[in-house]
Amino acid sequence: MSTIAKQNYRGIYHFSPKENWMNDPNGMVYFEGEYHLFFQHHPDGMTWGPMHWGHAVSKDLVTWEELPIALAPDELGMIFSGSAVVDWNNTTGFFGDKPGLVAIFTHHLEMPEGKPAIQRQSLAYSKDNGRSWTKYEGNPVLEDARFIDFRDPKVFWNKETSNWMMIIACGQTVCLYHSPDLIHWTFASEFGEGIGSHDGVWECPDLFPLAIDGDKSNSKWVMLVSIGADPAFIEGSRTQYFTGEFDGEVFTPDEDSHSTRWIDYGRDNYAGVSWSDVPAEDGRRLFIGWMSNWMYANQTPTGIFRGAMTIARELYLESRAGRTLLVQKPAKELEAARVPILSLQDTTVRELNTSLAELHLESYEIKAVFTRGKSVGFKVRVGADEQTVIGINAKTEELYVDRMVSGQHDFHEHFLGHHPAKLEALGESNDLHIFVDCSSVEVFSNGGQAVITDLIFPRRESTGLAVFSDHEDDLIISVDVYKLTPSSEKTETRQRQGLI
Repeated sequence: MSTIAKQNYRGIYHFSPKENWMNDPNGMVYFEGEYHLFFQHHPDGMTWGPMHWGHAVSKDLVTWEELPIALAPDELGMIFSGSAVVDWNNTTGFFGDKPGLVAIFTHHLEMPEGKPAIQRQSLAYSKDNGRSWTKYEGNPVLEDARFIDFRDPKVFWNKETSNWMMIIACGQTVCLYHSPDLIHWTFASEFGEGIGSHDGVWECPDLFPLAIDGDKSNSKWVMLVSIGADPAFIEGSRTQYFTGEFDGEVFTPDEDSHSTRWIDYGRDNYAGVSWSDVPAEDGRRLFIGWMSNWMYANQTPTGIFRGAMTIARELYLESRAGRTLLVQKPAKELEAARVPILSLQDTTVRELNTSLAELHLESYEIKAVFTRGKSVGFKVRVGADEQTVIGINAKTEELYVDRMVSGQHDFHEHFLGHHPAKLEALGESNDLHIFVDCSSVEVFSNGGQAVITDLIFPRRESTGLAVFSDHEDDLIISVDVYKLTPSSEKTETRQRQGLI
């Protein structure tokens, strides 16, 4: 891990492929003690190309082992995005008395003479914990001539109706299908016309239930839909969400879902979906996204690889100001990667800056609590002429990330930016939870209600860190700084610092 991490802009605790291109996360499923992460991968180039499914596994959502390519193009086309599930009851007939993994993906076939590509849904299955895959001889299992764009199937078992459900992107809508066996599919409904953002093609949908405020007797369904980049939409690709009810065939959105609600207000969290088959006793909905943007994804200046994933996150529904909001929190597993660096309570901005001036960090985590009503924040990855500013604007009641002078940016004219997110008041304080890595910042505020994920490309030596507020004597309730390091390096680091 340490050797790979020293390559240009590769994150210390974010997954990226050993080499070449990566985009959307695919087929995330938990099985036999492992979190599987498949991903769109071009193994022979640094830009988007013939799509394969790359593959990585983790036991802790932080340290990943990259495995050989799982699925490669064939006579039916490239292997586009999709999902994976555990077929616990052998509904497919692929397995005997032991469950196995089934991948459901889009076969994308290019056509000659400028004709539109054909997109159809296919299956593959694994009897050895995802190490090898057999494509179903009856592929494709689903096609629909009504749609040119017909891709990114997310499949789940609906225990209320005892069948498989598929949600799939269909241009400017999503469609729902159901099946008893993952092979034979029946159309159920279509959703999306006249609602949400249509600034780009709809992609990578997901649909799942979440309890509201932790009350399992009171829940709603959440639908995620990613929006592809359109040249006229300079914010590029982003992901929206809807809340509502699902009766097994039709998704009915809440009234407040008619306004566009983004899962992330930065520019670099796209195509994210949730893990399948996380044990019921765990009770979490785990999510990860591709940390890039189609506006400039093919141009980012990253050594021998291009593309990384966000940190793993937990999704919740919470009642805020009379609305039901989707809240994101860093996966608890990240806490095991912490090495404490600094912890202060009831300190001033001046005092904290004195302590921060002694730190030179590249990959780390900050947790801070401030008195509400103050414009405050941190300057991270600070160098001679560059910095990334993460703050709370008290006048506008917004969280923001400013990457106007964050480092290298000349690869795309729209990379520079100031990205705000509206804050919902929680009480008399505001909190910032910040993850900084070699080429990214991920910011969670007010319990994960406002989230901003942005790529940055500072020089390696830009490791300064500072806090700012309206006045140097302003009081900071608490601040904790941790170095984040993979498990293979953590014990050595803690021993060196005398912590164990």
